[in-house]
Amino acid sequence: MAASELYTKYARVWIPDPEEVWKSAELLKDYKPGDKVLQLRLEEGKDLEYCLDPKTKELPPLRNPDILVGENDLTALSYLHEPAVLHNLKVRFIDSKLIYTYCGIVLVAINPYEQLPIYGEDIINAYSGQNMGDMDPHIFAVAEEAYKQMARDERNQSIIVSGESGAGKTVSAKYAMRYFATVSGSASEANVEEKVLASNPIMESIGNAKTTRNDNSSRFGKYIEIGFDKRYRIIGANMRTYLLEKSRVVFQAEEERNYHIFYQLCASAALPEFKTLRLGNANYFHYTKQGGSPVIDGVDDAKEMVNTRQACTLLGISDSYQMGIFRILAGILHLGNVEFVSRDSDSCTVPPKHEPLTIFCDLMGVEYEEMAHWLCHRKLATATETYIKPISKLHAINARDALAKHIYANLFNWIVDHVNKALHATVKQHSFIGVLDIYGFETFEINSFEQFCINYANEKLQQQFNMHVFKLEQEEYMKEQIPWTLIDFYDNQPCINLIEAKMGVLDLLDEECKMPKGSDDSWAQKLYNTHLNKCALFEKPRLSNKAFIIKHFADKVEYQCEGFLEKNKDTVYEEQIKVLKSSKKFKLLPELFQDEEKVLSPTSATPSGRVPLSRTAVKPAKARPGQASKEHKKTVGHQFRNSLHLLMETLNATTPHYVRCIKPNDFKFPFTFDEKRAVQQLRACGVLETIRISAAGFPSRWTYQEFFSRYRVLMKQRDVLGDRKQTCKNVLEKLIQDKDKYQFGKTKIFFRAGQVAYLEKIRADKLRAACIRIQKTIRGWLMRKKYMRMRKAAVTIQRHVRGYQARCYAKFLRRTRAAITIQKFQRMYVVRKRYQRMRATTIALQALLRGYMVRNKYQMMLREHKTVIIQKHVRGWLARLHYCRILKAIVYLQCCYRRMMAKRELKKLKIEARSVERYKKLHIGLENKIMQLQRKIDEQNKEYKSLLEKMSNLEITYSTETEKLRNDVERLRMSEEEAKNATNRVISLQEEIAKLRKELHQTQSEKKTIEEWADKYKHDTEQLVSELKEQNTLLKTEKEDLNRRIHDQAREITESMERKLVEETKQLELDLNDERLRYQNLLNEFSRLEERYDDLKDEMNLMVSIPKPGHKRTDSTHSSNESEYTFSSEITEAEDLPVRMEEPSEKKAPLDMSLFLKLQKRVTELEQEKQSLQDELDRKEEQALRAKAKEEERPPMRGAELEYESLKRQELESENKKLKNELNELQKALTETRAPEVTAPGAPAYRVLLDQLTSVSEELEVRKEEVLILRSQLVSQKEAIQPKEDKNTMTDATLLLEDVQKMKDKGEIAQAYIGLKETNRLLESQLQSQKKSHENELESLRGEIQSLKEENNRQQQLLAQNLQLPPEARIEASLQHEITRLTNENLDLMEQLEKQDKTVRKLKKQLKVFAKKIGELEVGQMENISPGQIIDEPIRPVNIPRKEKDFQGMLEYKREDEQKLVKNLILELKPRGVAVNLIPGLPAYILFMCVRHADYLNDDQKVRSLLTSTINGIKKVLKKRGDDFETVSFWLSNTCRFLHCLKQYSGEEGFMKHNTPRQNEHCLTNFDLAEYRQVLSDLAIQIYQQLVRVLENILQPMIVSGMLEHETIQGVSGVKPTGLRKRTSSIADEGTYTLDSIIRQLNSFHSVMCQHGMDPELIKQVVKQMFYIIGAVTLNNLLLRKDMCSWSKGMQIRYNVSQLEEWLRDKNLMNSGAKETLEPLIQAAQLLQVKKKTDEDAEAICSMCNALTTAQIVKVLNLYTPVNEFEERVLVSFIRTIQVRLRDRKDSPQLLMDAKHIFPVTFPFNPSSLALETIQIPASLGLGFISRV
Repeated sequence: MAASELYTKYARVWIPDPEEVWKSAELLKDYKPGDKVLQLRLEEGKDLEYCLDPKTKELPPLRNPDILVGENDLTALSYLHEPAVLHNLKVRFIDSKLIYTYCGIVLVAINPYEQLPIYGEDIINAYSGQNMGDMDPHIFAVAEEAYKQMARDERNQSIIVSGESGAGKTVSAKYAMRYFATVSGSASEANVEEKVLASNPIMESIGNAKTTRNDNSSRFGKYIEIGFDKRYRIIGANMRTYLLEKSRVVFQAEEERNYHIFYQLCASAALPEFKTLRLGNANYFHYTKQGGSPVIDGVDDAKEMVNTRQACTLLGISDSYQMGIFRILAGILHLGNVEFVSRDSDSCTVPPKHEPLTIFCDLMGVEYEEMAHWLCHRKLATATETYIKPISKLHAINARDALAKHIYANLFNWIVDHVNKALHATVKQHSFIGVLDIYGFETFEINSFEQFCINYANEKLQQQFNMHVFKLEQEEYMKEQIPWTLIDFYDNQPCINLIEAKMGVLDLLDEECKMPKGSDDSWAQKLYNTHLNKCALFEKPRLSNKAFIIKHFADKVEYQCEGFLEKNKDTVYEEQIKVLKSSKKFKLLPELFQDEEKVLSPTSATPSGRVPLSRTAVKPAKARPGQASKEHKKTVGHQFRNSLHLLMETLNATTPHYVRCIKPNDFKFPFTFDEKRAVQQLRACGVLETIRISAAGFPSRWTYQEFFSRYRVLMKQRDVLGDRKQTCKNVLEKLIQDKDKYQFGKTKIFFRAGQVAYLEKIRADKLRAACIRIQKTIRGWLMRKKYMRMRKAAVTIQRHVRGYQARCYAKFLRRTRAAITIQKFQRMYVVRKRYQRMRATTIALQALLRGYMVRNKYQMMLREHKTVIIQKHVRGWLARLHYCRILKAIVYLQCCYRRMMAKRELKKLKIEARSVERYKKLHIGLENKIMQLQRKIDEQNKEYKSLLEKMSNLEITYSTETEKLRNDVERLRMSEEEAKNATNRVISLQEEIAKLRKELHQTQSEKKTIEEWADKYKHDTEQLVSELKEQNTLLKTEKEDLNRRIHDQAREITESMERKLVEETKQLELDLNDERLRYQNLLNEFSRLEERYDDLKDEMNLMVSIPKPGHKRTDSTHSSNESEYTFSSEITEAEDLPVRMEEPSEKKAPLDMSLFLKLQKRVTELEQEKQSLQDELDRKEEQALRAKAKEEERPPMRGAELEYESLKRQELESENKKLKNELNELQKALTETRAPEVTAPGAPAYRVLLDQLTSVSEELEVRKEEVLILRSQLVSQKEAIQPKEDKNTMTDATLLLEDVQKMKDKGEIAQAYIGLKETNRLLESQLQSQKKSHENELESLRGEIQSLKEENNRQQQLLAQNLQLPPEARIEASLQHEITRLTNENLDLMEQLEKQDKTVRKLKKQLKVFAKKIGELEVGQMENISPGQIIDEPIRPVNIPRKEKDFQGMLEYKREDEQKLVKNLILELKPRGVAVNLIPGLPAYILFMCVRHADYLNDDQKVRSLLTSTINGIKKVLKKRGDDFETVSFWLSNTCRFLHCLKQYSGEEGFMKHNTPRQNEHCLTNFDLAEYRQVLSDLAIQIYQQLVRVLENILQPMIVSGMLEHETIQGVSGVKPTGLRKRTSSIADEGTYTLDSIIRQLNSFHSVMCQHGMDPELIKQVVKQMFYIIGAVTLNNLLLRKDMCSWSKGMQIRYNVSQLEEWLRDKNLMNSGAKETLEPLIQAAQLLQVKKKTDEDAEAICSMCNALTTAQIVKVLNLYTPVNEFEERVLVSFIRTIQVRLRDRKDSPQLLMDAKHIFPVTFPFNPSSLALETIQIPASLGLGFISRV
């Protein structure tokens, strides 16, 4: 596609900026062809219009995608241009703290001005053997590439380190040499690599100085050739130097210093050996004080002086020569202080007895007057005469300075010469690697001859560099069969011609130097006339006629002509040199000038094959005679040109590797990047030219597999073919229409610049679209799910809310009703209570009121009643009186009236009577009246009744009241009487009251006083109590505080004690592990030195001894028996015995100090043991003498006892034989069958047991008969005593007499009888016990028969049940029942087998006891019984069987078969062959059984010889086949088993706990082999370390590929552009290792170790070590590979670790500690995956990554690289936050883990349950010469 199509909206570009060089901006709208202005927005948010150049219309360079920023290789960038390179370097340097970056074949190194932990031994080991593109850029990677190409291509290599002063060239070269010295080692013990490194401090002290740009600036160029032999080990080195800055000796600019060596001398002036130099402070000397900065911060010159002297000593410069060097240097300093006094304008003189000159002459050993004369005069020679001319003061000062410079230059060359002699190879050099540390392109305000030469050299180097890059590009294109088109690149040959061609600058300069009156001005005019306006690269400054300008490849440089001629001539007065050469007292000084007249031509070779470059540059070598005067006139420019040509020839003959050092700022600030300065240097060092050459062709290159993996997302399924190459072609043709933008090679696709960015953009768009679609779908699904959840939740909430509301409303109603009810009852209760209270009150009031009223009424009624009575009587009297009066009147009136009325009535009646109607009316009225009257009568009757009732009630009430009144009256009468009595009593009481009142008054007064006292006392008491309470409270609080404090202190003390205890325990464990590790490392070093000693001894034997024809060397291994400790070295031949006698003192003594201490300890123990044995021997002799005396006093044994013992022996032998036969029959019967029916009646075992029972009963009868026989024999012996007293016909009369005397002792006969009786009883009890045991066995057999019957019945029932089941269930049930039955049978058989084994062991033990007793009896009987007795005495005839031999677990061999044993069992035993079918540890058991037999024989020589031969044999086989894992594992297992056997059978109680009684019987009896156990333990440690090394060598190539590079989860890791340095592909090829390869290898290791019977604890330790190696190597590579630090790689690592953990679980090794060793790797993987943004994330990271160091955490965060655009980089501020949080953590500053670390190994005691007597020796071992004992 067209480049303009990439300038779309949001595209980012670079625009020029005067401050930052380049600034990033973003397009605000698409660019269209023809637009003159671009609308941009800067990163700070400012908008601007960028005007395009109307002529070129060149668009601003595009910015690379963020995913490519920070790449290891600049050529991997899609857009290759200056701003991209600058930005990538800045991001890596500032953000990631990475100082190294590849730019194609160039390594760009930016000086950090800070010590970084990336140059240690661990980093060197990490880069060793790695491909250059696999690891992060590093100087070690370049060195490894050079070393590897030297070995692979058989071609010499060169590493060209360039850069301006202060950029770090010297340090880079030094680290490259350190890498070679560390990786290759030396071919001899002369420590050549140390000498190569030691040359650095010497050359730095005499060739480096402080400048304004660098504190340790190299003021000379050097090319060091490091020589290697055919095995590519360092054998020597050679150094060439270029253009030493001599002017610095006499002049230093402001803030600069002279060479370091002068200040080191001044700082060490107080040393005794330097007193003669008469040195002082650096400010005292003119040559060291001109810069005004004599001290460098952080540098101790005195300490550096010590390092310099040590380096000189290491390089073979003797102390006398060192003092000579220091004398010359001190003389130069004093020479600088020489002053001159002008006599006139043309002459001067030195002041008389001038102290500085005096000191100079004393130090140089020359005459004062002569030197003073020639410092102020010069000799002029003409054809006929010689004139001595005085010189002016200025010329004298210049001559003095020239002499100082010349002396220093010659001293410099002399030191270089001696360094080369010390580094000279003693053997033939096969190849070399050259390290060129040369100045970079320089341009200052004032540039002189030095800058001209430096820039000339850089022009030559740049030309070589361009041609090499061009050549590599061409080779790559040809290799891939890409059409080659010539790339236009800058060729600086015209500039080189301008300088070195005929009539060039140098040619004209040399010509002008030859002119008698040549000057800088005339030379400048010649330059103008020759080159101005004729050469485009040469210009003249406008304002100067003494300068010229040359356009170099990097920049224009203006050179000032002043001083060119003088510096080119390098003039020194010959007379001054002759004075110095005439020195007689100082031999070193003439050496500096002796070869001056014999300087070789620079075009001729030195004897060593190297070429000197200049007088000041390299050692003057010897030349052909006759050339002295001619060669002495060679100018510095001419010599430098020739030296440079030779250097270019050397470089062209080698494969170059380029290191470009960049100085990031001029102020030496750490990690500060100045863009302007960086761009200047990038342009000057050729990095941008490399970029331009790469960009001109096809800079981006992908393999087909990588392209397919990266851009698989752009393909459709139908586009994917089986052929990856064709697939990529088809896809590219669709994606990129312009076919010129890419080319297809054989293995790679080549893209032009910008195409990868275009593909990345398409890929990102495709992924973005896919992401949007996935996000759309997922978000829709999530929103639907969320809506459904919300709706469901809303419905649920509504349901619950409504239910809740309804429940709340119902509850409210219930509560309301309840409240009303409660209120009702409450109110009712309140009202009722109030009512009741009121009613009660009212009733009480009513009662009181009514009572009062009633009482008042009663009083009134009483008064009324009495009044009424009075009135009644009065009124009655008056009424009666009135009545009588009225009655009389009424009666009189009535009478009068009635008379009158009667008269009237009578009249009327008389009239009515006369009328009938009258009568009728009267009659009617009368009836009515009658009825009314009748009714009235009824009513009156009713009223009468009621009145009667009332009256009756009243009468009752009256009667009751009357009764009450009567009672009251009676009571009142009684109370009256009582009142009278009370009145009398009251009077008496009143009297008493008066008395009491008086007493009361007294009492009250007393009470008052008492109360006052009581109140006062109470007040005082209360006050006291309050005070006491307060005090008590305070005391309580203090007590509580004290208790709390005591409790807290106790808790704190307890916690602190526990903490201290835990810490001390941990510390002790760490100390123990450290001590164990140190000890094991010493063992490792000892074994290495021992092997080295053996190798040297073998080499010496091969060189010294020439075997004669027919002479055969014999093995002299028996000589090792002379000492117990000769096992520590190999056994050599007998012919080398004199050598061997001398070598231990020379070789072994300094190496085997621990063995020496052991020997001292052992000698002391042996002396103590000897003394104790001597005492024991004396004591035994005394006991033997006493026993002998008692034997002489005591009569000998009687014949009856002898007869008894003989009979007992015979019957025990017969019993022994019977028991053996029975045992054999029982074993045979048991081995015939293993079926459950073996114990059934009728079975062989059952019959054997019955037979045994029968034989036991028969044996009992036989014993009874034997008792009777013995008794009869005793009787016969008694009868035979008497005749023997009188007869003397026996052959031995004395013997008969003694027998008679023996028989006379009846007590002894009785004692013998009792002993025989007890013996019989013992035999009977044994027979009874055996009978009981057989009966018990019979009962158990019957019980088993019964159980079998029950089992049979149960099986029949189960069978019947199974028949009722369906077929499938029937089969399953039958299988289940069968499994159960077989399991039970197996368990029963195992129990029976254990019982039978116990029985067999018991019987064997009894047999051995009987056999031992029989043997003792045989010995005693043969000593005490005479032949005559045996013949004459009547003895019951019995059979005497031969004693059967029993195996005791020992192996016997002859002394001469020892070597055959070691050879067959150790040296020729192959683990893969015969050893596969052996019992694990069989060789160890065999060796121990042989040791047991030697111990049994008490043969210390045999034990020592066998153990020594065994140890040496194991060492030999491991030395021969030490790289075979099976061999090492096999002998580690056997060595440990041998060690355990020595412990198990040592007889020590601690090791005998788990032994069986039989095994305890096999313990060693005569020798304590504790020392040999220690030696075997040391040997086991060495074998373990060798095993770990073998493991490491096997696993090392697999780890990085399997754990990091291989994609176990395919498709997770993205593939990024790789650039020129190809990294290992993550796609698994046939030859690459995967995680499965590692696991298969682990399985192989584990199975081999298990097969060899290695202890489980030891297997765990091996597995832990393996996992540590895997974790350490993986983490180290992760920390050194930026391309591996991504999120997806973290997931891959965690998956791989989980697979390893699964392997541990499968092997039941989770408790081995192996998982914990992977913790740093796990945390690093987690760190790659966690969020890295906020402070919370930082806190989580700090708490999570406790197994990683701060340096490792920061390194991972710095290296974290997004693989896709969707990942984000880690911000610098976040990394700073992590560093702040971790600053208090105390951990190691080391970046990498020590992959070579070996955990200290322990060998826990693991006793064997295998019985030694059961071990059988296979015939395949070829050990037929040993026999079982």
